Amino acid sequence: MTSSSTSDTDFHSARDEFVSQWGAISSSWGINRTMAQIHALLLVSPAPMFTDQIMEELGISRGNAHGNLKELVNWGIVKSVFKKGDRKEYFEAEKDIWRMFCTITRERKRREIDTALGVLRDCAQKTEGVTCTECQEFHKQMENLTEFVEMISTLMDKLSNTEQSKAIPLALKLLT
Repeated sequence: MTSSSTSDTDFHSARDEFVSQWGAISSSWGINRTMAQIHALLLVSPAPMFTDQIMEELGISRGNAHGNLKELVNWGIVKSVFKKGDRKEYFEAEKDIWRMFCTITRERKRREIDTALGVLRDCAQKTEGVTCTECQEFHKQMENLTEFVEMISTLMDKLSNTEQSKAIPLALKLLT
């Protein structure tokens, strides 16, 4: 075995491990494992890939690939690319890690934090002026949670809309 084929084997093994682990980690973030594996594959791919390549690399069905690619495009971390003279639709991931982080943060905030904030505000509003002790405690807890989630929402907005060069000092300030 030549040195080149050994490094090729090591590369493919490392890439496969990364794609697999990115998928496994994603489930703790509430992300579909296959969607994360597709994202990981595109993230480390030097060139855009078309659906059949992704299906073959990951051993997944066309429907699974198509649905997850569509969702990744909706999230804004993968884009569809067309090559002149080629009828296939190619996909590529955002390679700038900071930009990807900001996009994911904005999307998670929109889908999860804003939704939770709406529920908390609604519950606080519905229990405004209640008189029973248990009701008053519930109302106070809803107000406290609303205040906390609003602070997190503001922080996420500031962080995801900040240039990387300005975000690190801002984050450090918030932590100290």
